[in-house]
Amino acid sequence: MAVTRRRMIGGAIAATAGLGTVAGLTRVAAAESTTAQPAASGPGDVVGKISVGYQGWFACTGDGSPINSWWHWSRDRFQSPSLSNTTIKSWPDMADYQRGFTTAYPNLNSGRPAQLFSSWDQQTVDTHFRWMRENNIDTAALQRFNPFGDEGPTRDGMARKVRQSAEANGRKFYIMYDVTGWTSMQSQIKQDWTEKMKAHTASGAYARQNGKPVVCVWGFGFNDSGRPFEPGPCKDVVDWFKAQGCYVIGGVPTHWRTGTEDSRPGFSSVYHSFDMISPWMVGRISSASQSDDFFTNINTPDKADCDAHGIDYQPCVMPGDLQERHRRHGDFMWRQFYNMVRLGAAGIYISMFDEFNEGNQIAKTAATAADVPSGSGIWALDEDGTACSSDYYLRLTGDGGRMLKGQIALTPNRPTSPTA
Repeated sequence: MAVTRRRMIGGAIAATAGLGTVAGLTRVAAAESTTAQPAASGPGDVVGKISVGYQGWFACTGDGSPINSWWHWSRDRFQSPSLSNTTIKSWPDMADYQRGFTTAYPNLNSGRPAQLFSSWDQQTVDTHFRWMRENNIDTAALQRFNPFGDEGPTRDGMARKVRQSAEANGRKFYIMYDVTGWTSMQSQIKQDWTEKMKAHTASGAYARQNGKPVVCVWGFGFNDSGRPFEPGPCKDVVDWFKAQGCYVIGGVPTHWRTGTEDSRPGFSSVYHSFDMISPWMVGRISSASQSDDFFTNINTPDKADCDAHGIDYQPCVMPGDLQERHRRHGDFMWRQFYNMVRLGAAGIYISMFDEFNEGNQIAKTAATAADVPSGSGIWALDEDGTACSSDYYLRLTGDGGRMLKGQIALTPNRPTSPTA
């Protein structure tokens, strides 16, 4: 099983210096002007848009998927998920799914069986893309880890399912390769694109930017053992995709510009070869004041560097780790939206849509303690005493997108009510 990207970089990076106060944030003028430079590219399917990372990697034994196991729900995927055999930190709201799979968890506190969804069900993907449509989320980045092992057939099938749902719901999608643990990445990523994934660009739902099909490669330059690639092979891959006529996004380390901390040195030429740069942020900040600190010391000089090199800048915005109680009923996420819009970001990447493993999902989530398994210790959306509807972070993302597009004024004041 591929190692999830979120776990491999030390959390200490989040504790950067200079954490300011958030006192008085709401006294900032509601319609604040910005003098940020425009994006290098004009509006397309990623520039001027909200993109969401879409894992689509949950399966259940008996769901008909080729992998036929509790993929990403359990540590031991051949055993039913339970209190002692789990990989998730948040619990989904199951109300909109036509089929659920009963787990070995205790019943929910409401007494209902503890069931989970399978991404392999087309209705699950259709539901997720319907939520995107209903909340004006533009584009989904389908995560694609090394497809040359036993996960390959399931990942291939998920690409087809995502394409179908995107077409049906008027959404865009693109392939986002994650090179984590992919030993033969340099040759196999080209083979996979040529033989399989390129065919999806024929769809009207496949994202295009500057008239070119979009592809993202996540993981070049990270300072950890999961991505040991040298600059030469990485640059070769970027150049190859561009030669295929693609608009290439780089999912890069937080400190890509300085080549320090989570970034290895010597990758500047790789980073600057991308058409768009999207630095990773999960595990880096957990409060509004830290978002402000990053805005000043990281995001602003990042954007200036991208502007100087004609690169589009797509920063991450995340709802926060629910289990670590970072969310502050939406104030944490909204502060990031505010900071990235006033920065003049080309687009925004939401980390992530369905990341129940690490608690950073915006998909519908258990709203109250009645909706989580008894004895699990899993927090629901009302963990800080503020009632939040299960779709709250979808709605909040929709409003963030409206602010990005200038449909509402730039404001530090969250316009979204926690309850629908």
